[in-house]
Amino acid sequence: MKKIILDLCGGTGSWSAPYKENGYEVMNVTLPDYDVTKYFIEDEAILFGSADSPSDWILFKDIYGILAAPPCTMFSIARTTAREPRNLEKGMELVKACMDIIWEVRSKQKLAFWALENPRGLLRQFLGKPALTFQPDDYGEMYTKHTDVWGYFNEPKKLKNPPIIPFRINMQLAKNNRILPNLPDGYKPPEGRNQAARRSMTSPKFALAFFKANKWNQISQ
Repeated sequence: MKKIILDLCGGTGSWSAPYKENGYEVMNVTLPDYDVTKYFIEDEAILFGSADSPSDWILFKDIYGILAAPPCTMFSIARTTAREPRNLEKGMELVKACMDIIWEVRSKQKLAFWALENPRGLLRQFLGKPALTFQPDDYGEMYTKHTDVWGYFNEPKKLKNPPIIPFRINMQLAKNNRILPNLPDGYKPPEGRNQAARRSMTSPKFALAFFKANKWNQISQ
């Protein structure tokens, strides 16, 4: 049996990275290569891409778990309307596409887990109370960022004694309370929004904790 992870709206692939590093096959369904709203369903398989440049069919039985991280642009509490007015209908297009894929796969095949992540914001008003809310320092990072996760998964254990983050007066750290990570080599975010892509990258320590709680031998079949 294959162990395929679907990483929907995965961006840099930071959340699914521990799976890829440990021998799982990861399909990162993200722009510019793939549009999560464009997929095709057959009786036993799903296809991402378009008729002009289709990827290979993926059998439902080979999909181990699904991660999803649709953009938080329209759901952010901190959003201002200076650049573009808040459009919740537009924001929900990608959320709905992610959930539709999860529902399609799960209705035909048992998943070890599925999880959808977003910074804490207005998405709660659509999906309800999340299964998990965390901050990256709960897993050892030196910054905070309230994050919600909905789904069906084993909850990664938080540290009993998270690190103490000192107060810093530093303009470089003013944005998001941290020095932003570098983008992976070769990754080009849509519309050239490098800063936004760096801010949205999943905490590596949370990603590793999630993997450890939801890897092959941790799931009751």
